[in-house]
Amino acid sequence: MIHFVGAGPGAEDLITIRGKNLLEKADVIIYAGSLVNPALLAYAKKEAKIYNSAKMTLEEVIEVMKDAEAKGLDTVRLHTGDQSLFGAIREQMDLLDEAGISYDDTPGVSSFSAAAAACNAEYTLPSVSQSVIITRMEGRTPVPEGEKMRLMASHGCTMVIFLSSSLLDKVQAELMEGGYSADTPAAIVYKASWPDEKVMYCTVGTIAKTAEENGIKNTALVLVGGFLGDRYERSKLYDPTFTTLFRKASHS
Repeated sequence: MIHFVGAGPGAEDLITIRGKNLLEKADVIIYAGSLVNPALLAYAKKEAKIYNSAKMTLEEVIEVMKDAEAKGLDTVRLHTGDQSLFGAIREQMDLLDEAGISYDDTPGVSSFSAAAAACNAEYTLPSVSQSVIITRMEGRTPVPEGEKMRLMASHGCTMVIFLSSSLLDKVQAELMEGGYSADTPAAIVYKASWPDEKVMYCTVGTIAKTAEENGIKNTALVLVGGFLGDRYERSKLYDPTFTTLFRKASHS
């Protein structure tokens, strides 16, 4: 059996209990070495065979899986964060389907959640933003025409930008072209939840400068939106004047 497992955002204790259990029992581990904290490999049993997929092609990864399956071994494919976001798992699953190999999928804590935690922030604030756009800047890999950065920015809601640390001058220009003002709050979160995590608060107009001053070239998320500011309305969920399914308003 092949087990796709989300390793979490970086800290070794942010993997799920299910993911840790699978990792401890695995005979073969294929981990995304450029992104997964190697400290997680301490959960592996001594005899487990470990492969770093950063040095492998898709075809090589699948061959390792096929070989393990033929020997009756359990394989963990360890992806960073939650593999449903920019994890390239669909292409692996399709090839496993073709080969008649069974697999399952264990979700993980995404780095976009860890980045909010690093900022002590809530992405969805009443009267500020009730939607979150998770996207990336177009680089060598294109994005669909209707999902260009400036079009995503035109909605004015919370944005979390992945895989764009080397393109932040373009990100900044596209965000402003899309409608964000230069003074819109922003943050760059480097390696959220890792021991060397770093949070840099800035504005949309200073994203590129902030990254340059701090030597940020990879492994960072960009957060954009008013949720990083200090103005919002109180939630109705705990408002004493608001009746819910579980309690009646106590006073007006």
